[in-house]
Amino acid sequence: MARDERADLIVKRVLVTGATGYIGGRLVPRLIEDGLWVRCLARNPEKLSMVSWRDDVEIVKGAVGGPLEDAMSGIDVAVYLVHGIGEGVDWIERETSDALNFRLAAEAAGVERIVYLGGMGNDVTALSDHLASRHNVGRTLAAGPIPVCELRAAVVIGSGSASFEMLRHLVDVLPVMITPKWVTTRSQPIAISDVLDYLAKVIEAPLAHTGVYEIGGPDIVSYAQMMGIYAEEAGLRHRWLIPVPVLSPRLSSHWVGVVTPVPASLARPLVDSLVNEVIVRDSRTLDELGAPKRSLREAIRLALGAIARNDVPSAYTDAELQPFRSYETDPSWARSTELVDLRELDSSASPEALYGEVTSLGGAKGWHRGEWLWRLRGAFDQLQGGPGLRRGRRHPSELRVGDYVDFWRVEELIAGELVRFHAEMMLPGEAWLEWRIQPTPTGAHIEQRARFKPRGLLGRAYWYAVVPFHSLIFPGLLSGIVNSAEHP
Repeated sequence: MARDERADLIVKRVLVTGATGYIGGRLVPRLIEDGLWVRCLARNPEKLSMVSWRDDVEIVKGAVGGPLEDAMSGIDVAVYLVHGIGEGVDWIERETSDALNFRLAAEAAGVERIVYLGGMGNDVTALSDHLASRHNVGRTLAAGPIPVCELRAAVVIGSGSASFEMLRHLVDVLPVMITPKWVTTRSQPIAISDVLDYLAKVIEAPLAHTGVYEIGGPDIVSYAQMMGIYAEEAGLRHRWLIPVPVLSPRLSSHWVGVVTPVPASLARPLVDSLVNEVIVRDSRTLDELGAPKRSLREAIRLALGAIARNDVPSAYTDAELQPFRSYETDPSWARSTELVDLRELDSSASPEALYGEVTSLGGAKGWHRGEWLWRLRGAFDQLQGGPGLRRGRRHPSELRVGDYVDFWRVEELIAGELVRFHAEMMLPGEAWLEWRIQPTPTGAHIEQRARFKPRGLLGRAYWYAVVPFHSLIFPGLLSGIVNSAEHP
């Protein structure tokens, strides 16, 4: 093991999975700051190309369900932060098989310990699919000879967390809410900073902590009380809640998907989990790891401050949404055709100016032309359970691979040359929107392509149904980019 030259302390070699996600994106810089050597496992390493700590870590391309020899080699502590919630109908089975693959690879590599962040809940009661799967992953990891520390967290409160964004948008948007019975369920929400503190403690401890540690904040509240505290901290008027017994989790998740940027596919397992009481049941965490530092009010205040400053280093939306994938039962012809809408213009602006305009699209700035059509498409997507336009942008001008832009995800960036977005809206196929820029003697030439790979007849019907709308938005989008670049 390497030694930190600044102090006579052994520096552990740590593997962090899920480094492109919400927790991992904040844990990695914390471990680096503490002097640890960190390796990140990422399915798409390009998503880490723009983070400030990129040059301070080693990145290995791969997934927890695939070969892990390179990722595990020489590692002392392996941190498991991967969650497949809502990714396809078989996500629960895949979570278990991925955890087993991870444990066996760690055993083969001689890893000293595994640290896993799961979800709180009492195994004696009937748990939601989400929490039951989280617990099963913990049991799978702990079934081998490697010491495993499982931290079970309650609702995580922090800028960009799915739970906080769901809470924030519900309270911000609705002064009066018809609510299901789960708003009375008690929980022990915990600040993201306390989650990171606990993770760092068990990762860096000289002796392995083993078994389950329940981590929650100092306040035990119902979801309704949490809404009230948020409203007070956000400076909003009193919110009126009208509980009804007939609002099912499925209806609740669609309602959440319409009102908040959290898509129904993710909201459903989260809402299902809200029927389970998640409070700390013993003193083990307090005795061995210490007390949390932030109250619920402090956590909400810090999260709101970070959002106001546009200082959100990671968010739940950093994880890729995969509502549609090709299936083996699809005939080959259903996926072989690509339908394209191509527009192109010459501009007196430089390639850099055009690139800057493209990378600032979406969010508050919008899409130059036909904004009501973009909003209509976003609303339709939300009704289907997709993200719609409510996600906006991580940053008003900066863009990096993996960022969300409304219902798009940034797939590829080449400065001054190429921008490609991949659609995460609910579609019967795969869609991209891309711009290619080439220098010319008088400025630059820009091509704009809307590409669509339909799935079966439904995909083709969808494309031809929206072609008339393309003529209303895409010419204006491209001319808006050019005009803004030429007349900043």
